[in-house]
Amino acid sequence: MTQAKALAIMKTGVNIYLTGSAGSGKTHTLNQYINYLKDHGVEVAVTASTGIAATHMNGITIHGFSGIGIRDNLTEYDLDELTQKPYLVKRFHKTKVLIIDEVSMLHARTLDAVDLVCRRFKRNNLPFGGMQVILSGDFFQLPPITRSQSVNSQMDMFDQTEESEQIPKDLVVYSRAWKEMRPAICYLTEQHRQDDSVFTNILNKIRQNKIEAEHLEIIKERLNAKLDEEIPPTKLYTHNVDVDTINQRELHKLKEMEYNYEMQTKGRDVIVEILKKSCLAHEKLSLKKGAQVMFIKNNFELGYVNGTRGIVESFRIDRTPVVRLMNGKIIEVKEESWMIEEDGKAKASLAQLPLRLAWAITIHKSQGMSLDSAEIDLSKTFTYGMGYVALSRVRTLKGIRLVGLSENSLNVDPNVLELDEKLQIESEENEEMFGKLSSAEQEKMERDFILRSEGFVKAGVAKKLKEKSSTIEITKSLLLKNMTFAEIAKERGLGLSTILDHVEKLIARGDELPLGHTYPDKNNIKLVQSCIDSLSADEKGKLAPIKTMLDKKGKHLTFDQIRIARIFCKK
Repeated sequence: MTQAKALAIMKTGVNIYLTGSAGSGKTHTLNQYINYLKDHGVEVAVTASTGIAATHMNGITIHGFSGIGIRDNLTEYDLDELTQKPYLVKRFHKTKVLIIDEVSMLHARTLDAVDLVCRRFKRNNLPFGGMQVILSGDFFQLPPITRSQSVNSQMDMFDQTEESEQIPKDLVVYSRAWKEMRPAICYLTEQHRQDDSVFTNILNKIRQNKIEAEHLEIIKERLNAKLDEEIPPTKLYTHNVDVDTINQRELHKLKEMEYNYEMQTKGRDVIVEILKKSCLAHEKLSLKKGAQVMFIKNNFELGYVNGTRGIVESFRIDRTPVVRLMNGKIIEVKEESWMIEEDGKAKASLAQLPLRLAWAITIHKSQGMSLDSAEIDLSKTFTYGMGYVALSRVRTLKGIRLVGLSENSLNVDPNVLELDEKLQIESEENEEMFGKLSSAEQEKMERDFILRSEGFVKAGVAKKLKEKSSTIEITKSLLLKNMTFAEIAKERGLGLSTILDHVEKLIARGDELPLGHTYPDKNNIKLVQSCIDSLSADEKGKLAPIKTMLDKKGKHLTFDQIRIARIFCKK
C-alpha cells in the first residue's frame, strides 16, 4: 500500500494499524495525517511507546498522556483517582484522535490499560471511548521488555464473553483492546530509506525468514569492510556498557580543549526525570574539536534531523560548537528544548545542545533513525529483531561495516513472521475495499469524520480527488508509449502496486490499452485463472483468496504477480 492510500483510509475515521518495513515512511505518513487534522481543527494526541520514539513527532509517551505512568495494574481506586485530575479530564474531553507510535515496544497489558482509561474518561464503552486510534509500528523490530507478571487485573473489569485465558504473548496484537477495536491494516510497501536495491532485497528476505547462502555471503562481505566515508561511522552495539566505554575513550583521545554544556531544566523533579529518560540529550555534554556527534532532534529549517552525523570543527567565541555534516554543510549548533505539556502548558522542560557523542550508540536507541554509515556489532544480540533493526538503520549496504555477527543475529520471531503474512493479506483486502469507494463516497466519509470530530471542513477537498484521475491519465500515456509496468513505476517514482491499480481502473472504465508488451509468465496466468474459476461471485474481485489458494498449492506468487496475471485473465 502506498502512503497516499494509507492516508486516504485514515481520513475516513476508521481505526488503523499502520505498518511496513523499516524506511517505508510510517512516521512521514503519520506526520502528514497530524498536519491534516490540525489543518481541519481536529484535536489529536501524538504519543509513542517510548520517549525516544515520541521525540520523532514532538509527542509524549502514551504512559504520560493517559496518566497511567509506571503502573503495572489499574484498580478501581486508580481509575477513580485519575478521573479526579482536572488536566486529564480536559485533555480527554478535547482529544478526538489518538496516535500511538512504535507499538511493537508496547506491552499488550499497557494498551488494555490505556483503552480502559479512555473509556472511563469518555464515558463511552466503545474501544478507546470512541476516539479514532492510529497505531503504528513494525513487529519485526524490537519487542517489549518481557516481564514475569501475569495479565493485568484490569482485564477482569470487562464483561467476560469468551473463555478466560492468559495472553500468551506481550505484543499489542494479542491485547483485548486490539481485538475489540479491529484496526484496519495499512501495510506500506514502498521503500524510502534505502537507495540500494540489493540491500533492500536482503532486508526483505530477513523479514520473510528466507535468508539464503547468497544473501548471507553478501552480508559477510561487510565484515571488517573499509568505509569510504570521511567521518568515521556510528558504532551500534547491543549493550550500554560498550557504548559508554567507547564514547568516553574516543573523546579522551582527542588532545583538544574540552567544552562542557550543562542541561538546564524546569518543572517538578519527577516530571523532569521522566523527560530526561525520554530524550537522548546528555545531562552534561562534553565536546572537543574533532568529536563525532549526532543530532538528536529534527530541525528541517537548519538542515538536520534525528540521526544526522557530523564532526565538531570548531567553537565560536561564545562557545557555540560548529559542526560539519557528512554532506559538507556547516551548522552553528544552538540549544534546543524538550518539554512535557499538559493543557498547552509546559509542566517540565529541558534545554541542551541537540547533540550526543556518536562514536557509538545502542541498537535500541537507534530505532527510528536513518544513518549514512554504521559500524555494527551483532555478536551479542539477545532478542529477535536486533539484527534487522541495526542493519535497516543504514541507507546503503556500502555504508555498513560489521565487526561481529552471531549465528542467530538475523533470526526473526516465527510467530511474528506468521502474523506479518496475515497483516499483508488484510492490508490488500482493505486496499481493495476502500479502493472501490467513489470520489463522492470518499469525500463524504472524510467530511462526516471531520464534523463528527468537531473540526471544520475546508473548501478544495474535491480538487484533490480530481488530481487522482489525472495521475491515472499519466500512467495511460506511458502505457501508450509501450513502457512496461515496472518502467512506469520507476519513471513516476511510484510503487508497482500503484501503477497496477491505475491499469485496473483504466480497464474497468473501458479504455483501450496496448498491453501485449507487458504480458507475464503464461503459467502465472493459468494458475490465477484456475483460482478465479474456483471462487464464489463475492470473492472473484479479491486478491487474498487467490493468494491463499496458491500458497496451499505451493505456488507462492506475490500480490503484484497475481494482479498482473489477473489483468490478462478471462473475467
